[in-house]
Amino acid sequence: MGIYESSVRGAHRAYKLTLSPLIGNQCRFLPTCSDYGAQALIDHGPVRGGWLTLRRVCRCTPWGGSGYDPVPPKKD
Repeated sequence: MGIYESSVRGAHRAYKLTLSPLIGNQCRFLPTCSDYGAQALIDHGPVRGGWLTLRRVCRCTPWGGSGYDPVPPKKD
C-alpha cells in the first residue's frame, strides 16, 4: 500500500468517524458515496477517480436513481 492509497483510506476513515454520523445514513446507492469515492480514487487515481466521484455524488439526489452502483473497472 503506497502513500497515496494510505492517505485516501485515512481520509475516508476520518470522514466515517467524524462527519458521517452527523449527516446520517442518506445515501441511496450501495456502496455508499464515500465508499465509492475512496475506491474510485484508489483504483483510477485523483483525476479520473475524482470525476467519477463527483458524477456519483451529483446522482445521489431525491430525484436520482438508487441501487447497486459499483466503481467501473479500470481500463487497461
